[in-house]
Amino acid sequence: MKSELHVPSDLSFVNIVETWLLGCLKIHLGDSVDWSEQSGRLRLALVEAYSNAVRHAHKDQPSLPILLRLELQDRNLVIEIWDYGKGFDMSTYFPPHPTQKQEGGYGWLIMNRLMDKVEYRLQVNGANCLKLETTIPELMEETEGRP
Repeated sequence: MKSELHVPSDLSFVNIVETWLLGCLKIHLGDSVDWSEQSGRLRLALVEAYSNAVRHAHKDQPSLPILLRLELQDRNLVIEIWDYGKGFDMSTYFPPHPTQKQEGGYGWLIMNRLMDKVEYRLQVNGANCLKLETTIPELMEETEGRP
């Protein structure tokens, strides 16, 4: 299953972005997923990526669209967030240290904790791509006599 969503660079569209992701996944995976556990992690990773594109990549160009791509094969999920901003040089990123107060830089850390793989490609055919990958686990059925 593949799906695309072109969305404005405007944080007021964040609910549409979340609804698109979960709606597509629920149509194809149905009740085979513990949505109470998985929806929060998937939503948080996507919202973090989308809001970074809006606030950072397109901060001086809010008229630029953001392209979201979703691909699901079996239970392997790939989400791509494409922006048309200047891009971010990953060599300048240093993760926040727990003992130091730091205002930014937590998004990359959060996405890496929530997803199996996070990859950023700078300037691919005039756009930047943040790729999030994970496997969505099957709902574990309880066996009789065990919790």
